[in-house]
Amino acid sequence: MTKRQLINYCLEHYDCILDYPFDEVTAVMKLTANQKMFALIAERNESVYINLKCNPDEALILRDQFGCITEGYHMNKKHWNTVIQDGDVPFELVQTMMDNSYDLVKPKMKK
Repeated sequence: MTKRQLINYCLEHYDCILDYPFDEVTAVMKLTANQKMFALIAERNESVYINLKCNPDEALILRDQFGCITEGYHMNKKHWNTVIQDGDVPFELVQTMMDNSYDLVKPKMKK
């Protein structure tokens, strides 16, 4: 996926906004309700990288299964993964990972 495709997919999620708090090239996807980030998208060395929040157990499994999924770059290594987009991760799995990351940071519904 390209950087623009990743951004567009994230923006399909309810209450998601695009921000550039760190620099003019690193896209941060976050929720307006709680200002929590669920994706960080960057380009380095002609590759697109996306950092996504992840369940700690699932994060380890994904890192073992795919060479292009690593510990979150500049993030909490327990809760974040970095996915290199020109690697071996199927498009559908990246979408699922983005959805899961969104679900982990969205505000919980009150009973």
